[in-house]
Amino acid sequence: MKRLGILLSGRGSNFVAIADSIAAGRLDAEIAVVISNRADAPGITAARERGLKVALLPSRGIEREKYDALLAAELDQAGVDLICLAGYMRLLSASFIQRYPLRILNIHPSLLPAFPGLDVQQKAIDHGVKVSGCTVHFVDEGLDSGPIVKQAAVPVLDDDTAESLAARILKEEHRIYSEAIALVLSGKYRIEGRRVLSVAS
Repeated sequence: MKRLGILLSGRGSNFVAIADSIAAGRLDAEIAVVISNRADAPGITAARERGLKVALLPSRGIEREKYDALLAAELDQAGVDLICLAGYMRLLSASFIQRYPLRILNIHPSLLPAFPGLDVQQKAIDHGVKVSGCTVHFVDEGLDSGPIVKQAAVPVLDDDTAESLAARILKEEHRIYSEAIALVLSGKYRIEGRRVLSVAS
């Protein structure tokens, strides 16, 4: 069975959704380790409650390359096949990304390539877009720029705030992240440019 490594910094709601998908038999994988760079992350409590292996690697004051070497050692020790970022609020170094080519997934709360980075729901409202959503993509060395695995569209309502839009997008994040993980673990895809295309078995 393929083994997932989850990286998180906060509440870890996408991690919980992945764990729920595994428990319900919708996703054929196991979570090998949950790693947080913040000791107070609620997602770590959720992982412990599920009896999962947890690793705390506080990142404050540690140079990025040195920290990422510690992170890689934890992932390798756990025998991780695929790394899933679930609200991991730290940029990964180029050397880390190169160590795991096409083995790191991220979920982003916009329809990339629109609105990379932070505060994306407010940006969507400020720009007057009528549709936003979320994107699961492979991580490369750019900012939210890797090949797109899966997307879901969410309408932007006239009375939306950043918070209300984020809450509706989050529901779609929880749905498509497990679907994207399943596709990647199956190996039934090919990449053309930034496009991830399903292929028949």
